[in-house]
Amino acid sequence: MPAEPAPRMTAREAIALLTGSAGFTEHRPPPRTLPPDGPLGWAGYDAARERAAERTGEEESVVYGTGVVGDRESVLLSFEFGFLGGSLGQLTGDRLEAAYELALSRRLPLLALVATGGSRMQEGMVALTQLQRVAAASTRLRAAGLPQIAVVRDPTTGGGWATVGAGADVVLALPGAQVGFAGSRVRPPDADPYAYGSEGQLAAGQVDAVVPAGELRGTAGRWLRALGAREAHEAPRPAAPLPRAQPSSPAGLPTSGREAVERARAAQRPRAEAYLADYFTVRLPLHGDRCGGTDPGLLTGFGLRADGKPVAYVAQCGTPTRPAGYRAAARTIRLADRLGVPVLTLVDTPGAANDAEAERAGAGAAIADTFAAIAAARVPVTTLVIGEGGSGGALALAAPGNTHVTTDSYFSVIAPEPAAAILKRPPAETGATADQLRLRPQDLVELGIARSIVT
Repeated sequence: MPAEPAPRMTAREAIALLTGSAGFTEHRPPPRTLPPDGPLGWAGYDAARERAAERTGEEESVVYGTGVVGDRESVLLSFEFGFLGGSLGQLTGDRLEAAYELALSRRLPLLALVATGGSRMQEGMVALTQLQRVAAASTRLRAAGLPQIAVVRDPTTGGGWATVGAGADVVLALPGAQVGFAGSRVRPPDADPYAYGSEGQLAAGQVDAVVPAGELRGTAGRWLRALGAREAHEAPRPAAPLPRAQPSSPAGLPTSGREAVERARAAQRPRAEAYLADYFTVRLPLHGDRCGGTDPGLLTGFGLRADGKPVAYVAQCGTPTRPAGYRAAARTIRLADRLGVPVLTLVDTPGAANDAEAERAGAGAAIADTFAAIAAARVPVTTLVIGEGGSGGALALAAPGNTHVTTDSYFSVIAPEPAAAILKRPPAETGATADQLRLRPQDLVELGIARSIVT
């Protein structure tokens, strides 16, 4: 069951939740005069706007300006749901576009606090086309390498969700908030309400985290630091440093291919969580592939190291990686590339998931997209193979020319068991096949596949 939503905040209360005593400087776009009762001449529209203004103290359904969240100056825009349900009309579009342009001109991140029922019916198609204005403004900000974070409040539906909300780089949600393209009055009567709430959207990979209101300021501040955009004149950031080797029971390098595989598959061998916990002081997960899927065997997100430097990470956890995992990986790598943040990938998978469900979910296309994301990345990508390196499902996350291996790892065109089967060899010859594949850490360095062994 979805959580109970907290009492609805006004637009300014939501801003104050993030800025606290740092304050907020409001901005307004140049004034525009609408024809009587709006562009459609909808009888009673002017009176409805006046009542909304009296009730809320606002002139429109969006407030925007600048403020400091954590230690980072940002552009904040906040929806006032009490003003005609936070709906988008022509004047709302003016304010939204102006907020994005303010972020662009000052090279600031944009943080949107969304609570809206969608487009304003009293303005018809004129209101609906404001979504195109928002999308264009968001695209300009994205092209400039500036981050966008959305906090979706109760409710966030319709075009506001499909642009300002879901179109952000990182989507945080308040507990129990109604979140979805279809509002409560237009969805099928037998629809599962869980699918239209914060928790359901998290489970479906559409939001990155559900954050209680009391934790929102700290969480947003950490995200702003981790996503912090590089200044135009700033030199490119260096490659992410290699993680330290984690304690492992066997000492030295494996003497045979069979031993290399056994060590990589050992239950006690250090996994991705151990490496990430040692590498970062702050870790901020991204969740889901934005296509309705999640893969618990692949971790993605951004983190801060002890020196305060941001690094994006993609880490396999030793399971077959599913299409949703590859899509999440590609999403993370492309976001890091746009923001100028170096990437660390940890490779550990027996291979890509190859069941019928994975094929139906587009395994081939998802793997291809991950290869493409790394190939196109302008930021440096650093890879450490910490366990199994199973075929293309592992190679998709490996950086050409900057892949390193641990003593507990192997990397192979195919695992030795299926290799022996394909060659029609008996199981007893699996070890010899592993030796022939030259998959040990030292073999990988000698072949030029890996640059070094981390010990």
